[in-house]
Formats: sequence, structure tokens, C-alpha cells
Amino acid sequence: MGLASRLLRTRWLVRAPIHLYRAGLGFLLGDRMLLLTHRGRSSGRPRQVVLEVSARPADDHLVVVSGLGPRSQWLRNLAAEPRVLVSTGRRRDVRALADVRAPDGAAAMLRDYAREHPTSWENLRPVVEEWAVPLAAERGEEDWLRVVPVVDLHLLAPS
Repeated sequence: MGLASRLLRTRWLVRAPIHLYRAGLGFLLGDRMLLLTHRGRSSGRPRQVVLEVSARPADDHLVVVSGLGPRSQWLRNLAAEPRVLVSTGRRRDVRALADVRAPDGAAAMLRDYAREHPTSWENLRPVVEEWAVPLAAERGEEDWLRVVPVVDLHLLAPS
């Protein structure tokens, strides 16, 4: 397991930015990060995770990647309840709907990300390959990028 993978599996480290958002200081992390508030699929209680914004096709459309795979708790929770809250930059608790992309769309987005953010991709790729390559082989997929979960977050207008 590589260093980046170990760091991303260190709970206290990956949860630390949540406290910035809770203190109203999430804007310090800029627009490349977001706080996703979702419901636990069993408990129904609010859960939070900080994720990188991988793409921003429109002002009301953000894209995130489950870099640790389809077993990530936040991703499994979105499958049960796609209505979420998103905080990014100076926006706080914006209602949104989450939608997991089809494999072809996910692979295309990841190729675009690699081209647009080569340094970030260089760091992320080994973490993703660690679980995605074996999963792709198990599923009979030739392109391992097709098994990486990519989620579209559609921000909703205030009601």
C-alpha cells in the first residue's frame, strides 16, 4: 500500500477538514474541495465527508470521484438516499441530488481529469489503481477506469 493510500485511510486525517467547514471556514479550502452531508443508509443520521471537486461542468453541477472505490460508505449512502447537502467555497448547505455516472461517462471524465490536472492525477492514480485494476479484472472489464465510481452533484435552486 502506497503512502497516499495509507494517508487516505487515516480516519483522523481525512476527517480533519470537516471541522473547518463546521466552523464556517470551508472557504479556506477553496472551490476544489467540498463538504458532502448525506444520510446514513442504516441509521438515517447525517454523515459528512470532504471530497475533491474533480470537475465543474456548470456553476450548479459538481463532479466527485470515489477514489477508494465502490465500497466507500459515503457512496453506498448516496445509493440509498441521493438527496444531499453540499458546501464548497462560500456556499454552505446547498441542497443537491447525487447521481452515479454510467461506466463510459466515468471513464471519460477521469481521462479529462488526468489531462487537466496531471500532478493531482499522478498522486491519485496509484490509490485508485490499487483497488480498481483487480476489480476490473474480476468484472471482465478491459478499461479499469470504467469501474471507478464518479458522482454528479446537481445543486438545486433555493426553495
